[in-house]
Amino acid sequence: MKRLRGLWLRVHRWLALSAGWVLILAGLTGAALVVAPPLDRWANPELFQTRSGVATAEPPASLESVLRSVRREFGPGANLVFRPVREPGETLQVRVRGHWRGTLFLDPATGAEQGRRGETEGYANVLFKLHSSLYLEGAGKAILAWVALAYLFLLATGLILWWPRHWSKGWNIVLDKGAPRALFDLHRVGGAAFGLLIAVSVATGAFMAWRPLGAAVTWLAGEAAVKAPELPAASAAGGDTQALDLLAAKAAAQFREPGFIGYIVVPPDASAPIRFRFRLSDDPHPNGLSSVWLDPRTADVLAVQRWNALDPGAKATAVIFPLHTGELGGAALESAVAAGGLALGGLGISGVWLWWRRRSARQSAVRRSSPAPT
Repeated sequence: MKRLRGLWLRVHRWLALSAGWVLILAGLTGAALVVAPPLDRWANPELFQTRSGVATAEPPASLESVLRSVRREFGPGANLVFRPVREPGETLQVRVRGHWRGTLFLDPATGAEQGRRGETEGYANVLFKLHSSLYLEGAGKAILAWVALAYLFLLATGLILWWPRHWSKGWNIVLDKGAPRALFDLHRVGGAAFGLLIAVSVATGAFMAWRPLGAAVTWLAGEAAVKAPELPAASAAGGDTQALDLLAAKAAAQFREPGFIGYIVVPPDASAPIRFRFRLSDDPHPNGLSSVWLDPRTADVLAVQRWNALDPGAKATAVIFPLHTGELGGAALESAVAAGGLALGGLGISGVWLWWRRRSARQSAVRRSSPAPT
């Protein structure tokens, strides 16, 4: 039994030293992201609050006029994602992916630009890039997924090492016998107390970060993935496009239930269908996963995909995303998510410190026991 415990300890230690750095970063940035977006909106009202006010006698600027203005600056080859106004007083946001990558913040009443921000500008964007991809795009997402798997092994080995013979002693934290003992007890008890909460956050984050996991869920369920439709050959050949406002109205007419447009995905050169992404009243995803795909030249409806009719891997995102961010349970769950992120960072830092201190103590003991040179 003692030999087996030593094996689990070595597995736990070296797995933590290998993957712990990424886990520390993911935990601390995840905790910060719970409060970063509202702080960002509060600190930068010129970007997120319209200058013209909530109420105005003039009709709002048309989506088509905004689209043409953005196309004139960034060209027909840029990918554009519109985030229409969801609450009174908000700005209209347009995310640009072309020779410049970032977000435009526009007054919805006039279409005038109030500001812009590159995708790596601002602390909220920096935190998100670190947390979601380690600034490595697809490779970073894959690394995060594998590190999430490593954490599950860390949790299992940690629980094995912690498991007490007497439960009353399993939660003891001794604070009066020096910092190393106190930190060791906090590491041991904290891992047991927060392990499941952290595991949920890590697993849901990995699911969202790495798309093959969703595809695997769909495959295991024995279903085919729901795919985006393609343009008919006649439309793909070219021609004039319909006004974006007309397309939005037609997309909204496909759902006879309360909801709003969360995003409008406009492809470059009208070379693919336009996607209108809706949040319906029963959709738990804060941005919505129901979609209407339209031909930008004929305004024909190519596909209507309700969130609860998607394949299992895609449909799971409706719950997994707000569970990961905490939005599914309001302020209480958001606080728990932040606490879990801080706990993950604290466990990683304390584990590294304990290992380094113990290693230094062993090296000092070896030096003291070595014979002095003649």
